[in-house]
Amino acid sequence: MKYFNNAFLFPTLALLAATVLSGCATAPDWLSSDGPSRQSVLANRDSHHIEGIQLVDVNDGVARKLLATHKKNLFSETFNGAANNGYVVGAGDVIEVSVWEAPPAMLFGGAVVDPRGGPSTTHVTVFPEQMVSSNGMITIPFAGQLPSEGKTPEQIGAQLVEALKGKANQPQVLVRVIKNNTANVTVIGEVATSTRMPLTARGERLLDALATAGGVRQSVSKISLQLTRGAQMQALPLNTIISDPKQNIVLQPGDVITALYQSQTFSVLGAVGKNQEIDFEAQGISLAQALARAGGLDDSRADARAVFVFRLEDAKALDWVTHPQTTPDGKVPVIYQLNMKDPASFFVAQSFPVNNKDVIFVSNAPAADLQKFLNIVVSVIYPIVNVGTLKF
Repeated sequence: MKYFNNAFLFPTLALLAATVLSGCATAPDWLSSDGPSRQSVLANRDSHHIEGIQLVDVNDGVARKLLATHKKNLFSETFNGAANNGYVVGAGDVIEVSVWEAPPAMLFGGAVVDPRGGPSTTHVTVFPEQMVSSNGMITIPFAGQLPSEGKTPEQIGAQLVEALKGKANQPQVLVRVIKNNTANVTVIGEVATSTRMPLTARGERLLDALATAGGVRQSVSKISLQLTRGAQMQALPLNTIISDPKQNIVLQPGDVITALYQSQTFSVLGAVGKNQEIDFEAQGISLAQALARAGGLDDSRADARAVFVFRLEDAKALDWVTHPQTTPDGKVPVIYQLNMKDPASFFVAQSFPVNNKDVIFVSNAPAADLQKFLNIVVSVIYPIVNVGTLKF
């Protein structure tokens, strides 16, 4: 009977494990794993097992192009029309017209007594309040119907003075808006109180409307403001509007401001500090920030060459090497690969934008798979060899 002691057994097992694992492109299928290895992804690409799924090596050019497609238009660029010069009257507004005349001739009745007790030097007539008609007209005795819609109170007054020339003696006119029914903006969404805010000649801005609505109900970093003006609609992170005064644009009648709570998340799996789903801000984050929030790569088992981002990408985002297959909503399944063994990749990761619902996966290193294999072998053999020898 022959005996083999432990000094010969364990080196033999280690050599066997290394031979088994190094002889394959990937670890055996029966070996536990939390996802594909780098070799597995590359092997499947070369064998066309993932045909239709684009595998893209991330470099500076790819990161810059994706970052450009994610750039949001600014309010100062989209809504660049000049703001109205002062308040303009609209159909439905209620106005008051006062006409002053110089004595002795008077077209209208009524008088103003000089407070010093002297003779009256002017006469004033205040006409009843009236609503601008649906066709934009007001009616004044001896002047007839006057078009008022789209004009400032001063322009309406000047128009009335012209109409009363030759009828009233040195007429002077004051037009006041008593009730503003048309020049309003609407604020809705994630605000304390949805409201309709009247505009004045001051020229209220986006943040004025937000303050009138009581502010936002969620964290500022998670809120985007969407502005709808006629057929135009654009959203911008609230942080951007606060930090850039140019984006706090002057509002116009009919604007609709919607505060949107954008719950954006990405998932991190594999050989990182913590596998979890993580929220991020409305203005977005980079891949470098995303990995840092997950605790970084696990130094004991991560393959730094195999940082993958799984994403359903816009079909026009990149120039694809092969014709892509698209989902029913026109998205392209893409696996982005970043080799963080390359020092330059840390700069690339700062430019690569993370999308909502991205899955970031870091593969195990081959040495980690070898260690798991050895642990399995030792756990099976150790109870036997613990008695000291094996008999054959």
